[in-house]
Amino acid sequence: MIESDKIWIDGNLIDYAEAKVHVLTHGLHYGTGVFEGIRSYKTAEGITIFRLDDHIRRLFNSGKAYFMKFEYSFDELKKATVKVVRANRLDECYIRIIAFYGYGKLGVNPLPNKVSIAISAWKWTEHIKKEDMEQGIHIMVSSWEKVGIRSMPTHAKGVANYANSALARMEALKSGFDEAIMLNSNGFVVEASAENIFFVKGGILYTPPISTGALEGITRDTVIEIAKQHGINICYDNISRDELYYFDEIFLTGTASEIVPVGFIDHRVIGDGGIGPITREIQQHFENIVRGKNHEKRNWLTIIQ
Repeated sequence: MIESDKIWIDGNLIDYAEAKVHVLTHGLHYGTGVFEGIRSYKTAEGITIFRLDDHIRRLFNSGKAYFMKFEYSFDELKKATVKVVRANRLDECYIRIIAFYGYGKLGVNPLPNKVSIAISAWKWTEHIKKEDMEQGIHIMVSSWEKVGIRSMPTHAKGVANYANSALARMEALKSGFDEAIMLNSNGFVVEASAENIFFVKGGILYTPPISTGALEGITRDTVIEIAKQHGINICYDNISRDELYYFDEIFLTGTASEIVPVGFIDHRVIGDGGIGPITREIQQHFENIVRGKNHEKRNWLTIIQ
């Protein structure tokens, strides 16, 4: 069970058991909310939150898509996030910030309702089991099409978008797979249900452009920066379903999952079915960054004193 001591709601730290919203909350009925998932890590300098500024910046951008007016500034939300981690006496944890239209009027239009913000944190447990890291996970192409950029603001991390993701993830799990890949209306790969996706062929790193409808993931951007820093060529290209099977390596990226190698897609082996050399190299560089061992990316870490 996800549980901690304190949750921050609209400026106040309250007990975990008291963190409640009204059953007629607009965001509950219509999905009018935006959120961020953030991670903290142990480093030699203490506990740090990874790319906190970038996450909060994206929260504000997502809120703009939904005409949300936040009552708290960028700095206030940053301080509140640190406060939550401290209050719960956590080291390596997952942090969730959510902004949503609250209780007031119930109808499709949320604008008359107040926008509430809640920040919670809890002890991290593995998103994908460690033993999968060497073998590569088994994924499938979902029958559910990724929600399109003409239907929803896909570059916003909106709550409603993840109903689409949940359908794909449930389909994959019920079919015996670990995760699902989603295609857009043009038949091109967008992302997994909750992760961005990268491919390797001939030493070149490929990833779908965000114009496909893919989220501009923070971990995605971190991998791109790693590639640039270490001389790995990267190409933003549309990938069709049948192309998936012919790459040397494939891996997924996300705040929760970090860097996850893919061993099989639709029962077809990718590479040798295990973690490939470029995936492993990127994994190691990523670990060095989040652990504070890469001094060039030290500005990505917010230290909790």
